Amino acid sequence: MTLDPDDPRPPYQQVADALRAAILTRKLKPGDKLPSQAELAARYNVARMTVQQALRVLRAEGLTVSRQGSGVYVRERTERPVGLRPHVEAVFERQHVSIDFAGFSGETLHGALQEPLDKIRAGQLRPRTIAIRILLPDLSVPVAIPSRAGDEPGDDPRVRKRSERIARRHVGAIIDSVQELADLGLVESATAQARVFTGTPLFKLYILNCEEVFFGFYPVTEHTVSVGGEAIPIYDAMGKDAVLFHHAADDDTTMGKQYVEQAHTWFDSVWNTIAREWTP
Repeated sequence: MTLDPDDPRPPYQQVADALRAAILTRKLKPGDKLPSQAELAARYNVARMTVQQALRVLRAEGLTVSRQGSGVYVRERTERPVGLRPHVEAVFERQHVSIDFAGFSGETLHGALQEPLDKIRAGQLRPRTIAIRILLPDLSVPVAIPSRAGDEPGDDPRVRKRSERIARRHVGAIIDSVQELADLGLVESATAQARVFTGTPLFKLYILNCEEVFFGFYPVTEHTVSVGGEAIPIYDAMGKDAVLFHHAADDDTTMGKQYVEQAHTWFDSVWNTIAREWTP
């Protein structure tokens, strides 16, 4: 894949253009890891400095993101929740793991955590510390959603109770699994906490190691659920349909760093003021 010597573009630009084309045509998909700098230098028969220049171009364009000690990845700009999983798993390869989540039930987070937690139990991953914080709506009081739809729209305690059971199942499982790692001595420190606040979250937010943020709006849809054997139409926030946007603090753009900082500031502000302990 030697570059064309007659091409007027400088070598670093040719490498950047080739990689950009691979990303935009999805030969390199969101979340894929790029070859190492040495591999790219050999592939294009250029110096590593040329590759570094090319990668800087792609980062500046928001197409890639670098992870310390891990490599360069195609940025997941508008991926669905399944795109979260490789990023969560990559965090557990670090010595210190922190994950903050704000949303409705923690169902997606629970699914993304299962494999790395299993690998810790199997001795395949060995982080030293784990700290997980989960921020949920208080469903013991009326909220805008979930709520009853149809001919009698509005708050329905039975609808809220159904959603609360779903959240308790997933959040409880996360807390129990993380606590088990600490009890078994597989990590030096492991905590998982949950708090609730009065309000209706219309978005979901994941903050990974204060370095990456995934943000997505909940689509509100009407569908029918079974509550106590009765089919009830409800308005509900559909977490699995939320499209996530990825922001990273080490982007070569001011926006990425500021977005991560502000997301973390917002989470802390709610956690430390109006949120209160969640009771299992």
